[in-house]
Amino acid sequence: MVTVRAMTGADIEAVSAIRVTGWRTAYAGIVPRTWLERMTVEEDARERRRRFASAPGGVYDLVAVGARGAVVGWACLGPGPDEEAGTGTRTGELYALYVLPALVGSGVGRALIEAVHARARELGLGRLLLWVLEDNARARRFYERAGYAADGAVQADEYDGVPLPEVRYRLAL
Repeated sequence: MVTVRAMTGADIEAVSAIRVTGWRTAYAGIVPRTWLERMTVEEDARERRRRFASAPGGVYDLVAVGARGAVVGWACLGPGPDEEAGTGTRTGELYALYVLPALVGSGVGRALIEAVHARARELGLGRLLLWVLEDNARARRFYERAGYAADGAVQADEYDGVPLPEVRYRLAL
């Protein structure tokens, strides 16, 4: 059984471990190996502590906790981009969603995405956006099963000089 709750400072190390191992697993063969090898839990935790301490209003970190009390997943939700302003519908963005690689497919991701959707509705958001690497087929299938659809927007982030396209997905709540 998995429960989802608000992240606390005590969860940062576990979240960083999930994020780093998640990147190394999900993006192997997509993101340059040199980029993935440079990622460390310690560095990620330092950055996460900084962000957590100074998080702007409206950013929500959620963690999934397994039956033994260990953090097994993490999601982050916040305000959507300015370009969505003026549409008459408040838009949020799912910034991140990671699950321990050994638990992918076990329902942890589903519990997190459902909690994100519930929180977004509580905040009065009418739509959510997210970006996913174009070549991350598994994540794209996950989001599509959760009701998201690619909307045609594409951007590229660069990793060790390699531009990698991301596609934007959206969901009406």
